[in-house]
Amino acid sequence: MIVIGPVTVSPCDALSGLIAESEQHGLRFLRRLADEWSSGANRFDRPGEALFMARAPAELVGVCGLNIDPYAASTPGVGRVRHLYVATAYRERGIGARLVEEVLKIARGRFRRLRLRTQNPAAARLYERLGFQRSPGAEDCTHVMDL
Repeated sequence: MIVIGPVTVSPCDALSGLIAESEQHGLRFLRRLADEWSSGANRFDRPGEALFMARAPAELVGVCGLNIDPYAASTPGVGRVRHLYVATAYRERGIGARLVEEVLKIARGRFRRLRLRTQNPAAARLYERLGFQRSPGAEDCTHVMDL
């Protein structure tokens, strides 16, 4: 059984397995998440922000966060979906969708628009199934959703 919930304490130790796996695939965004949490640069603690984790009984298997969009600082009400990652062994089980759905629940009522950037075709398909639209030509995002 996979349980999804918000993060309220440092996730850095729990993230170590996902960080190692993601770096084997050439991805650095989970390392950046842990580094930014440790330094205090981003703890997903401003109004409307949240970080969610998906846990199997013995391990962390996924993560996804919501921030105020730093690339749209001059436009209020814009959030950014960040750091979605699901362990390879747990993909294709709906965990990524569940994590993003938790982000969407938190975002509604706080943000009027969500943006994100992904270069991963499978992730793009997931976001599009959940209602995000491609944003061609935008240099700081690939997908948007009006809430």
